[in-house]
Amino acid sequence: MKEMVNHPQHYGGEGNPYEVINIIEHYNLDFCAGNALKYLLRFRKKNGIEDLKKCEWYLKRLIQKEEIFIELC
Repeated sequence: MKEMVNHPQHYGGEGNPYEVINIIEHYNLDFCAGNALKYLLRFRKKNGIEDLKKCEWYLKRLIQKEEIFIELC
């Protein structure tokens, strides 16, 4: 039976120092950046183009947030 909760293979698997959650936490990524990275890193092992489109959605949202932040500064 596949492990789908704790260290699933589409996120790198247990013992992998490059498991997505470890990268997100190491770089203190916010929600949008973390999700974009998550979908980008798993797309070949899970949902293919659907995950790339989700990554794109989060990246666009992140860009919008950053543009607004720059305008306010």
